[in-house]
Amino acid sequence: MKRYIGTIVLGLFILTIGIFAVPNSASAYVRVKGYSTKRGTYVMPYYKTKSDKKKFNNFSSKGNFNPFTSKKGYKKW
Repeated sequence: MKRYIGTIVLGLFILTIGIFAVPNSASAYVRVKGYSTKRGTYVMPYYKTKSDKKKFNNFSSKGNFNPFTSKKGYKKW
């Protein structure tokens, strides 16, 4: 029983550290709602980086990674 409780406590400790150790990068993302184009095509909802007029910090920039699509950036500026 002690081993079982110890395993649970250790798991909760590791989970807590993982949550607080990861920086809150979610604020860098903006969710775009789905919409219909003028031609009637529906565009599914998606995420993009916040607009800040910098080219190097977008998902598509070389060296970056899009966590939502698992694709690497490809554009060289």
